[in-house]
Amino acid sequence: MFTMRYVGGHIQVYDQKGAFLFSADTEREARAEMEDYAQSAA
Repeated sequence: MFTMRYVGGHIQVYDQKGAFLFSADTEREARAEMEDYAQSAA
């Protein structure tokens, strides 16, 4: 599970424990990065 927050004009993505993972310019980009991140962690 991931959490996305809109901060200062971009999206920040956090894991289920609240640790920062990465930032993205758009929600669409963040969702694509989350898929890549989840696949690499598996």
